[in-house]
Amino acid sequence: MIDRAVETLRAGGLVAFPTETVYGLGADASNPAALKRLFDVKGRPASHPVIVHIARGAVLGEFARDVPPVAYELAGAFWPGPLTLVVRRRTDRVAAEAVGGRDTVGLRVPDHVIALQLLEAFAGGIAAPSANRFGRVSPTTAQHVRDDLGTDVDVVLDGGPCTVGVESTIVDVTGPAPLVLRVGGVGEDALARVLGARPARRTEGEVAAPGTLASHYAPDARVELVRSDAVEGQARLLRAEGFAVGVLEAPADVAEYARVLYRRLRELDARGVDVILAVAPPETTGLGAAVADRLRRAAAGAH
Repeated sequence: MIDRAVETLRAGGLVAFPTETVYGLGADASNPAALKRLFDVKGRPASHPVIVHIARGAVLGEFARDVPPVAYELAGAFWPGPLTLVVRRRTDRVAAEAVGGRDTVGLRVPDHVIALQLLEAFAGGIAAPSANRFGRVSPTTAQHVRDDLGTDVDVVLDGGPCTVGVESTIVDVTGPAPLVLRVGGVGEDALARVLGARPARRTEGEVAAPGTLASHYAPDARVELVRSDAVEGQARLLRAEGFAVGVLEAPADVAEYARVLYRRLRELDARGVDVILAVAPPETTGLGAAVADRLRRAAAGAH
């Protein structure tokens, strides 16, 4: 199946593959025509960049130029893993269509055996946003991909459920100091242990990083964020108004919450609820901040 996926990518096709975060919809990062199809299938604005996946930290310099030492430090600490580094792109390896014409690109090495086998066999960069329609709930199983994209994807590699369940942290290392553009699977405390200081955040209103629009990760149902002690009362009020209500309770383990977040949102949509009441986890950990961020953006979705 890996051989077929590699042939598909080299022919300009689209391959969905698992990572530890979410399933990605992959295209050859150096092929403008393949990238145009990728954006068309996603329904993604051409100005909104995608992350390019690479096989190993050792090839970082093949896809980026003027790489600062801090990028190698972070790559050494967190790759393979849910960290994306925004660096200056090599134009011969990453086409402008992958990044909205920008001089920069987000690169990462995923921590999933199938993704790494694919990347090693392909021997190039794979541009891969989440394998779903733009702005919707990200897929964490192969079935989610099939449900969302159907025959618009040429090959789907099934690697089971994603183990992290929310997208990677994005850190921009092109400026004088590292900046967190998206919170995700690597927490800022963990970054601080490598950097020597907690990096600043710039996570709102930017399109230099994927998944940072105000409304994103949205199910069909309206999402409302509530405190745990207000769920029952708010559900009663909404039901009295004729709404079908689903509740997304926060598991005690925030890592479990991250793993099941998108699956639970999809399950509630499948039940046909009108409103999802969600309790955000404490933002005291990296994953807690990431889950809370995704819920806020889902709640901002227009319905």
